Amino acid sequence: MNSFVLLEQLDSALLSSILHSSGSQLSDDEEEFNWLLKEEVHSVLKQLQDVLKEASRRFSTPTPGLESQQKQENFILGSSTMDQVKGVLTLQGEALTQADINLKVAKSSQVLHFQFREDKLWKLQQIQDARNHVNQALQLLGSHDESYHFKTGAEVNKLMDAVMLQLTRARNRLTTPASMTLPELATSGLMKMFTPPMPGDVMVNFYINLSKLCLTVYQLHVLPSNTTKNFKPAGSSVLHNPGAMFELNNNRFEVSHVHKVECVVPWLNDTLVFFTISLQLCQQLKDKVYVCPSRRSHKVTQRLKAAALIG
Repeated sequence: MNSFVLLEQLDSALLSSILHSSGSQLSDDEEEFNWLLKEEVHSVLKQLQDVLKEASRRFSTPTPGLESQQKQENFILGSSTMDQVKGVLTLQGEALTQADINLKVAKSSQVLHFQFREDKLWKLQQIQDARNHVNQALQLLGSHDESYHFKTGAEVNKLMDAVMLQLTRARNRLTTPASMTLPELATSGLMKMFTPPMPGDVMVNFYINLSKLCLTVYQLHVLPSNTTKNFKPAGSSVLHNPGAMFELNNNRFEVSHVHKVECVVPWLNDTLVFFTISLQLCQQLKDKVYVCPSRRSHKVTQRLKAAALIG
């Protein structure tokens, strides 16, 4: 009987020791998590703001000494393997302020020359949208200054999810050009930008694809009204292939030739790198916030298992 009492006393002492040790470890973890919420989160927010401010500055590309102005950059379009289309595009922030295009017409080898009218510029919606999403992400980050104390990991995750959503949308706008139907392209305001006016059998489109500024030129021919050819209107696409058909103003057209030329815009490449870095920072913070509570939960489980075994 005395042996049983002694064993019971030893078990109680061991249990008390385990509970005390676990409680001490949990207290340490609680302090670590509170430090994470108070210090580490704000450190990451500051890093994010610094990176995204750099991205925002790339979009505006100010001229030194003239902060309110945006410098104009000229980009030469062409290909070493083809000379049907050549040109120079002038980009100022999100706007094409000038386009000078030479098109060698298939069959006749006639060279057509077009350029933007002096009173016109063409805004690239993709760049404008990406910049707006970056600014929205910066506004979200700026809404929690260093004096703000995050109370829970869920609160941090909610902010990171909102920032990541804006960054993903910004990146997608640059990596995923808008699809258009051929009638939409034919009737877009872009076709009224040029002097001399574009002939009815030529269409052009500008868009961003990753860090590249792209120009696509379509040459068309009219299908006879009595044609026996199967007529299948093409749907929406970023790039239509030869043979694509469409109908406009009771006339039917077929794409006969497609020419695509492009050039790299270095600062667009910079912004894509900044988006990747920022998304990684957001995810790393989410992972840290997740690990701390999980570790505490695991230690509580271990403590309860130990108590159950002794009991």
